[in-house]
Amino acid sequence: MATKELLAQQLVPAFTVLMTVECQQGVVGADSALPELAAQARETGVLHNVARLVAGAHEAGVQVLHAVAERRPDGRGASRNARLFRAAERLPVQQYSGSRAVRVAEPIEVADADIVVRRLHGLSPVSGTDVDPILRNLGCRTLIVTGVSANVAIPNAVFDAVNLGYTAVVAADAIAGVPADYTPAMIRHTLALVATVTTTDDILGCFRAAGRVRPA
Repeated sequence: MATKELLAQQLVPAFTVLMTVECQQGVVGADSALPELAAQARETGVLHNVARLVAGAHEAGVQVLHAVAERRPDGRGASRNARLFRAAERLPVQQYSGSRAVRVAEPIEVADADIVVRRLHGLSPVSGTDVDPILRNLGCRTLIVTGVSANVAIPNAVFDAVNLGYTAVVAADAIAGVPADYTPAMIRHTLALVATVTTTDDILGCFRAAGRVRPA
């Protein structure tokens, strides 16, 4: 885990963005297309911790960005070049644009100043989306990555952020994947090599210590 000194250097509110990944009703909500993943996110407290981080970011003036995966009902623009995509087409709950499934899930609160970035294709919430130019326009240096899943989207987001020159910070208790023992293994053997790994409480502590620097 990262030291408080390192976190304090990395989590300067004016240069930090908190990103939630696929924390949407159709993924982690009560009517999830992926009930095992949704259960992990809720029963382990991961979704609650994401909500705590979002609330803390709002208080500290840290920009929040919600990365949402969706598809058109006609499937135009969607990826079909992997087994995962083809399986998703057959799920009972579809992440259709404009539907309840693509709304950010409770208990996460979306503020007026939050930015929602939606993607129709691919595995990453960063590559091939508007996230990178938005982060650069915000003056972001450090990207906090939270949400689901530790299997696919979270490592994609971390790798892409690092490749683009951002410092990636991962709250180990604010990401979830399946099966339950996969997430800590991914963190220890992969994410810890490229990102700063910490906890929700330590990030919130840095936010409180830094104080408010710009309106949320």
